[in-house]
Amino acid sequence: MARTPDMRMRGRVIAAMAAAAASLGAGAVLAQPAQAPAPPANGGQQSPAQSGTPAQPPLISPPPPAPPAKEEAPPAEVTAPAPVAAPPIEAEEVAPAPPPKAQVAAKPTEAAIKRARYDVAVIQALDKISAESMRFEAAVGRPVRYKNLVFTVRACERSAGDEAVEDSIAHVTVESQPRAAPGKPTPPPRQAFRGWMYASSPGLNPLQHPIYDAWLITCRAAAPGPTAAR
Repeated sequence: MARTPDMRMRGRVIAAMAAAAASLGAGAVLAQPAQAPAPPANGGQQSPAQSGTPAQPPLISPPPPAPPAKEEAPPAEVTAPAPVAAPPIEAEEVAPAPPPKAQVAAKPTEAAIKRARYDVAVIQALDKISAESMRFEAAVGRPVRYKNLVFTVRACERSAGDEAVEDSIAHVTVESQPRAAPGKPTPPPRQAFRGWMYASSPGLNPLQHPIYDAWLITCRAAAPGPTAAR
C-alpha cells in the first residue's frame, strides 16, 4: 500500500512532537535541586566508612590502682592462767575388799585333807655309768647310803581317799659324799637334791646328777628289822 502525502506529513508531526517531549523531560530533571543528605545518626559525626578515614581505637582509661594491703597485726599472746594448786589429799585407811565369791572355797574338813603317813620310803637308784640299778628302803629320819649318795627321808605319805590321784609322796634330801680314802678325812657333803618326789610322776621333780638317778617307788609301814642299802 503506497503512503500518501498526508500520511507522510502526519508521521513527521508525531516524530517532532516526540522529540520535543523528550527534550522537555531532560530539562526538568536538570532543573530539580539536589536534596541535602540526611544527618548521620551519631550526632553529625561520620563513620569511618563514610568519611574514608581509618577508625581510631577508643581510649581505655587504666583501672584505678588497688588500695595497699593492710598489714595484719601480730596475734596477741595468750597468757595461760596460773595453775591452781590442788589441796593436799589426806591419806585414809581403806578397808580391804572381800574376795570374789568364786575364789572363796569352803574349808575342807580334817578328815578330807589328812593323808596316811608311813615310816619307810622305797627308792629306786641307778648308776648311769655302770647301768647298775638297786631298790632299797630308807626309814624316815635315818640316812641311807647308795655309793656316793646319802638319802635322808624326812616324810613319806600316801594320798587321801578323796584325792583324784592315788600317789605316794616323800620329802627327800640327797647329799653327794664320796667315801673317805684310807688315811684321809671324810670330804664334806654337798647337797644334790632337796624336795618332794612323786611315785606317779618321777619326772615332775627329778634328781639332777651327772652320774646317779633316783626316784620314789612307794611308802609303806616299817617292817621288823631295819633294811639298808649296801
